[in-house]
Amino acid sequence: MKHLNERGMSVAELMVVMVVTAVMIGAIMQFTINYQRYGYLLQADQDTLNSRLNASDYIRENVGTSTGLITQNSIPDVSPRNPDPDNATGQYWQIIHAVPGSKSVSSGTLPIVYFKRMSFNASNAPILNGLQPYEDEYILYLDGSKKQLLIRTLANPGASGNRLKTSCTPPGTSSCPADRVIAEDIASVDMKYFSRTGNQIDHNSLVDPSTGNPIGPDFPVVDVLEMTVNLSKKPLFQKTNATNNSTVIRVALRNT
Repeated sequence: MKHLNERGMSVAELMVVMVVTAVMIGAIMQFTINYQRYGYLLQADQDTLNSRLNASDYIRENVGTSTGLITQNSIPDVSPRNPDPDNATGQYWQIIHAVPGSKSVSSGTLPIVYFKRMSFNASNAPILNGLQPYEDEYILYLDGSKKQLLIRTLANPGASGNRLKTSCTPPGTSSCPADRVIAEDIASVDMKYFSRTGNQIDHNSLVDPSTGNPIGPDFPVVDVLEMTVNLSKKPLFQKTNATNNSTVIRVALRNT
């Protein structure tokens, strides 16, 4: 009777199998991890792309059709995020001027630009005060803690039938909706101001008498606004902000 060889695997053969299996498992795990990290990186890129497009669309559509930039809100705001320290009422945002510079999320809540637009009723008709339209005011600001670019709306209280509602700090209330988030994952916003001929406004031509700081000829002479929105995001399971990009938004203004 013929006996089969039932010796099994030797220790050396078993070790070779275990090493090969471990290498194959390690390669599969490495591929899986890299694939997931690449997927998260693509998702982060997509998110920042959406933010860039949203910011660009909103600013071009709303600032570009505004009736002008302003240094401070004239419609009282009961809860300004960055109040004017020189105004005792606490209902006005910090004064800003047409001075180029960069505003970073590390500086807390910062106003970026204020502008005004005509007030409209529910039928999309302008609301007039005699021959002149009423105007609402808008505050584009940066929330450094959340890395968000938001818009505060201030409805003109004199415009009867105004379709716009005054907004408040998120989460808002039923009577005062939350400020709208324009873009997320913001790192900083760079501002520049130009004349219609393409020359940058000389912001050193005028000085604030109370501070001695240059304030330029200010917003009435600004014909073109340029905003560079810089975004940065750390994808899931990444240690660094691997997604970094920018978008330049240039808008021709219709100052009055």
